[in-house]
This record gives sequence, C-alpha cells and structure tokens, in this order.
Amino acid sequence: MELNTDWAWPWWSAMVVVNIINLFVCLTIFQRSRSAAGGLSNIISPYHKQMLIMGLIFTLVAAYRSVFVSRYLTQFAWFDSVANSSLLIRMFAIAAEMSFAGLFAFAMLQLNKDLPGKNHNNPLISFMANKSPYLLILCIFVAQFFATSGLITKNNTLFAIEETLWSAGFLSILPLAFVQFRRVLAITDESEKQRLTMLITSAKVVFGWCVIYCSYGLFFHLPVEFWGEGATSAAVLIDTAMPVVDLGFSAVADAFFIVNETKAYSDWGFGFLFWHSSYFSVCVWLAIFLMRAPRALEAKA
Repeated sequence: MELNTDWAWPWWSAMVVVNIINLFVCLTIFQRSRSAAGGLSNIISPYHKQMLIMGLIFTLVAAYRSVFVSRYLTQFAWFDSVANSSLLIRMFAIAAEMSFAGLFAFAMLQLNKDLPGKNHNNPLISFMANKSPYLLILCIFVAQFFATSGLITKNNTLFAIEETLWSAGFLSILPLAFVQFRRVLAITDESEKQRLTMLITSAKVVFGWCVIYCSYGLFFHLPVEFWGEGATSAAVLIDTAMPVVDLGFSAVADAFFIVNETKAYSDWGFGFLFWHSSYFSVCVWLAIFLMRAPRALEAKA
C-alpha cells in the first residue's frame, strides 16, 4: 500500500484556510444584514431570514468538516478524536445538506415570484414551473436516511442510492433552471436589468451549477464510482479497513466512536480528494452567494 503523506498537510492547510476565509465572508454578510435590518427578526422578509440562516449553517459545517476530514464508508479520519467521528459529522451534514437544497429551492421560488412566467394549462409544465424546487428538497431529505444508514451498516449500495437521489434532485430542477435562465436573458430594458440584477445572476449561477453537477453525476460519479467498478473498490475498502459490524446499537456506537486515523494518499484517493476539495470550496461559495437572498429590488418612485 502506498504510504505517501507528503501531500497531506499542504492540502489540509489549504482547505482550512479557504474555509476560514469563507466563514469570515459569511459572518460579515450575516452581521451586516442583521445590522441593516435592526436585528434578525426585523429582516425585510422571512425569505431573507431563512436564506441567511441556511447559508450560515452550511458554511459553519463546511468549516468544521474542512478541519475534521472524514470518509463515511470506511470511517477514515484525519484525527484520532471523537470530534472526527463519522456519525457526528453525518449529523452535522444533515443540517448542512438540507440547507444547501433549501438555498437553491427558495431562490428559484423567489425568482418565480418576482419574475413570473406564463401560466400553463399543462399539469406537467405547471408542476415543473411551480413545484419542482420542493422535489429537490424532498430528494435531499430522503437521501439523508440512506446516507446515515449506509454509514451505520457499511452498505455502499445505500450510499449509491443517496448519491442517485442527489442527482435526481438537481435533475428535477434543471428544466426550471433552464426556463428561468432564458427568462432573465430575455430582459432588455436597462432599468429593469438593474432592478433584477441579483435575480439575473442567480438564474445564471443556478442553471450553470445544475448543468455541471448533473453532468458529473450522470456521466462519472454514479456510473463509475457507485454503480460500476467503484462499488467493488468500496467493498474491498470495507473488508480491509473495517470489521464486520452487527446491526443495532453496537453498529451505531461503532459508527460514532471508531475513527481510523490516516493521512495516506492511497486511503483517501483522488476521487474523494477531488470531491472534498470541490464540496468545501465551490459549494460554500454558492451558499454564500445564495444566502444574500436573490430578489428584485423595489422600483424607485
């Protein structure tokens, strides 16, 4: 087994520094919004308040996970500490991942409200236009049960279902993202563009993310890493890194207390490091952007 660890601390340090900066920016946005509104409870709208809180939750959890790097299936951990517990981190991840889905869903629903499209009699089109963001939230919510069960039972198929639900969730909003993208591109009036600047940027960001993430999921992540030969590799990792666990309380206790400290490149692998680096940089930037609550500015009298 390759035991090279020369890469470990430079990579870890870079991720931690990025997330410290992200957290500083997030807290600045949060505090300025509170100050401008005279307190969180007085923020312009419930939508703005919800977006701020979800963005803060996601950024805080990302900062924690950038320090305590963890790999669920094998319970690999960066530090030999209960703070690096896979099950503990999974609990934090539930709040963060639901917040991530909520940021996208609520931003798209707000765009529908501020820049409505045409009403359609076709039930399918109407559902896509008005309800698909809720389908994203539902997919990510259900995915949490599979991810947590996969961690406890060491069953990679459950993780494959979780990741499939993530792709299905963003696929479900892709048509609406495309429609909203075209809707903002059709705006030609300069004063209207100024008033809708945040929504225009939001529509472009959401559509771009959906295209990139869905392509990654459909053409690489799912077929190669979870439903293809990656499933066999995962089974080998389980056999070499973890004992067979019983179901029940002992499995839950093992998921919480067992931490397999390692900094060997061969234990983490390129796929995990690419995912971790992207998740705790790009995804945090998306959350910080969306937590500003993209919306139409009030028209000047």
